[in-house]
Amino acid sequence: VQLVESGGGLVQPGGSLRLSCAASGFTFSSYAMSWYRQAPGKERERVAYITSVGGMTNYADSVKGRFTISRDNAKNTVYLQMNSLKPEDTAVYYCRALVGVHYWGQGTQVTVSS
Repeated sequence: VQLVESGGGLVQPGGSLRLSCAASGFTFSSYAMSWYRQAPGKERERVAYITSVGGMTNYADSVKGRFTISRDNAKNTVYLQMNSLKPEDTAVYYCRALVGVHYWGQGTQVTVSS
């Protein structure tokens, strides 16, 4: 199993970013996927979840209405569209797959600052 995140960067408050997570090594369309984040000195927290066929999503209260998780099973990729970004969204963002055990990507840094 391999998960590779991309799309992070530096953005001003109120801006947007779209993260991508390319998956390989398992039948992507059969598994739910999640995005997590970890800010310095804080525990890793789940921000968004999507079922295997995308029929159901779930978000942390802190990102509801601003972030959207989606997936393209033909491309084995899960996305996180982040709008109206705030400084408190600054963190390393990880995608996760639960394929028997938890698998994590290497993470992508998102920094929201003016």
